Amino acid sequence: MKTPFRLDGRRALITGGASGIGEATARAFSGAGAEVIIADVDESRARKLAQELDRASVRCFDITDEAAVKNAFATIDRLDILVNNAGIGLVGDVTETSLPDFERVFRVNVTGLFLVTKYALPHLLISNGSIVNIGSVAGLIGVKRRFGYSATKGAVIAITRQLAVDYPKQIRVNCICPGTVDTPFVEGYLQKYHADELEKTRSELNARQPSGRLGQPEEIANLALYMCSEEAAFMQGSVVPIDGGWTAA
Repeated sequence: MKTPFRLDGRRALITGGASGIGEATARAFSGAGAEVIIADVDESRARKLAQELDRASVRCFDITDEAAVKNAFATIDRLDILVNNAGIGLVGDVTETSLPDFERVFRVNVTGLFLVTKYALPHLLISNGSIVNIGSVAGLIGVKRRFGYSATKGAVIAITRQLAVDYPKQIRVNCICPGTVDTPFVEGYLQKYHADELEKTRSELNARQPSGRLGQPEEIANLALYMCSEEAAFMQGSVVPIDGGWTAA
């Protein structure tokens, strides 16, 4: 029998690929036979990860810098898979959100995704490739004091569907919407906003998901692996929560 969920002979680029969900995805894709390009601003961490994987390389560029993105993709001769994972968070309701912070979170989470997709697209059209965008449950439901962040993830979902409509036969585009996942991203949020009550806040993050725990990066990565495999050939424009039952409750 054929081993399912293989990516042999395929090349994948993962933004924010040096840590958290991006790192887990790089490991999962490499284990499935893919050649992985780790794109991240943290060059040392990206190179360390690349040394641990087979067929891995690194591209260091700021996804919000159009010239840097364009130049990075000019050095890539082919691409089969793009995972738009890089992103930042922002805490605050509408009155607490400053214009510079609002613009910054959109610049990274939406404009950055747009730029990477724009310059990856010519390669993906040639290979009939696949895009996986990492959204969030915050793009599907309201989450208290996540005004700007939720707006960006709603945009990621809309972009996913629009690309699937614009290129329904040429490429596949799908979106994963995780709940809270145990990553450096979440740890950074805890340290920044709840340093004086870490354990209490961790407990609350676990409890808001009906399963009673945070997700693991590998769980998100394995869903991305499925989405990019031949077994998911009929999946197009899908927006899939993986959130311990949060959006079902």
